[in-house]
Amino acid sequence: MAHDLFLSAGSHTAILRPLGEMVGESTRGTPFNPTTFLTQAGDGRTTLRCQRDQILFAQGGEANAVFYLVEGWVKLTVVSTEGKEAIVAMLGNGDFFGEACLAGPRICTTTATVVDASRVVRIDRTTMIRVLHKEPTFSELFLSHLVTRTVRTQEDLVDQLVNSAEKRLARTLLLLAHFGREDTSVPITPKISQKTLAEMVGTTRSRVSFFMNRFKKRGFIKCNAGLHVHRSLLNVVLTS
Repeated sequence: MAHDLFLSAGSHTAILRPLGEMVGESTRGTPFNPTTFLTQAGDGRTTLRCQRDQILFAQGGEANAVFYLVEGWVKLTVVSTEGKEAIVAMLGNGDFFGEACLAGPRICTTTATVVDASRVVRIDRTTMIRVLHKEPTFSELFLSHLVTRTVRTQEDLVDQLVNSAEKRLARTLLLLAHFGREDTSVPITPKISQKTLAEMVGTTRSRVSFFMNRFKKRGFIKCNAGLHVHRSLLNVVLTS
């Protein structure tokens, strides 16, 4: 179990059909296109052009919308009562976040911060609930997202409990590079600092630097014109 690979839930695209294939007829008989709904402004939806370090919502604030990341990167962080901050998720294209507003206390449990220039669609809570009730194709998509996010959270917990810091870093890099979409070297965009990687992995910056240098010497990563991850890094995760 210690060297099981948990990568299948890195992106909900692994279990979802492409959005373009999910165009269907709504319960009202009007054509409904999930792609249009999720990528364009409209009734109850606002397109946000976000800059680096922009905060979309903050821990403890009112939760009143679901967000869809059309393009870019967003990180979710939490801060303990002692002031310690931890990164709980790094989100990329096609990810939802803020879905906690749909159930339970409507208070943000995390802070969502833009990592790089991004395009985000904000969907009002009432609009989101209405569409989920009336559009089966969209409900299917969103349910798959929730299942994937739950599985990913469980896998992250197992990773923290049973794997070494080196394996956790390797898995994190593979996930950030969307392992499985390409066969060779894949760039990670935007630039992720070693401090951020350390927060994601749950170790120190010096340990991340040590492992990154080891990966580089073994040809698993390249640092020319940005960080490129080769699928051979998978060997680190699979070895006992």
